[in-house]
Amino acid sequence: MPPAEPDQPCGLHLFWDEAVTAYDFGPGHPMDPTRLALTMRLVEALGLPAAPGVTVTAAPPAGDSTLQLVHRAEYVEAVRRAALHPGELDERHGLGTEDNPAFPAVHTASALIAGQSVGAAEAVWRGRARHAVNFAGGLHHAMPDRASGFCVYNDAALAVARLLELGAERVAYVDVDVHHGDGVQHVFWDDPRVLTISIHEHPSTLFPQTGWSTETGGPQAPGSAANLPLPAGTGDAGWLRAYHALVPELLAGFRPQVLVSQHGADTHTEDPLAHLAVSVDAQREVAGSLHELAHRHCEGRWVALGGGGYAVADVVPRTWTHLVATAAGRPVDPATETPEEWREEVYRLTRRPAPARMTDGTEPSWRDFTDSGYDPGDRLDQAILAARRAVFPHHGLLP
Repeated sequence: MPPAEPDQPCGLHLFWDEAVTAYDFGPGHPMDPTRLALTMRLVEALGLPAAPGVTVTAAPPAGDSTLQLVHRAEYVEAVRRAALHPGELDERHGLGTEDNPAFPAVHTASALIAGQSVGAAEAVWRGRARHAVNFAGGLHHAMPDRASGFCVYNDAALAVARLLELGAERVAYVDVDVHHGDGVQHVFWDDPRVLTISIHEHPSTLFPQTGWSTETGGPQAPGSAANLPLPAGTGDAGWLRAYHALVPELLAGFRPQVLVSQHGADTHTEDPLAHLAVSVDAQREVAGSLHELAHRHCEGRWVALGGGGYAVADVVPRTWTHLVATAAGRPVDPATETPEEWREEVYRLTRRPAPARMTDGTEPSWRDFTDSGYDPGDRLDQAILAARRAVFPHHGLLP
């Protein structure tokens, strides 16, 4: 199927339930649910829910049988107990810690977010929509038996697992969060039906200290994991060079039937928890590329999730609104002014001024890795070549 034209509606199910904002670790925690509410308010202010082919819908919370596609039964019960005793520390299951404090809605809100991602996967696989977005999702660090990195249930892995349960034979997962998509990689490490690709800040400078280029899959699935760790300080040109040097060729070699992507906005230069220097405009470009690749390789089947991102008003809402608009086939011109009513809502909720436009004022560009040649003295090029050498041969590709 050829790529959709920019003005052609694609058929989008946007999964949203206001109750996902109950996923709230408390005052001062970086994972502020205000970022979710402000994203949806910006989506609404720009009229995207009324665009042709867009349906705003909600799915029920994931039940125990669904959660146990990825998570152990004893862990699900531990999350339930943590909701009843939020002051207690459960180190074994990563609950009640500084990163993952328990709260009364910890199970119900986490299961609701997981339900939206599973519902998105079902909608796309069953043909109800070409594309589905759950920007509240992308909680990619959660492990089968423990919470990790602000993530309780791994909705991204659950979406992939549900696709496999429904009959998908090849699922590609692309993660462009600044942190390594360790939980999803762990779940599918030895499953040749799933290709996980993660582009992230180098593990020597950022949590979770995994995602080295040598991590390429288990003994039953060599080449099923691809990792490209980037030097701290990498900006638009380097980030896009790395993405385009790895993702399109791997997807072409793997030939997925459906694409699941995670769009953490914490690669941004203003993010307080990481050290890359990417703009909203570059994040928008990658969303557009993944949209095109879903049409090229997957007959349009694309499940797009949110993820990290802790510049609550300045970055996250614009990044994920561009994601929604891209998936709707109605991309928003970066020069568009943010609506006045949305700016007022930003100030009401954060007491901070809102960004005036949907752009950071940059026009991202990059040098193509295969066309411009490898610079042996450049740390970024060293990282790109290491990733390609580690995984490309498993897919019949030349590094």
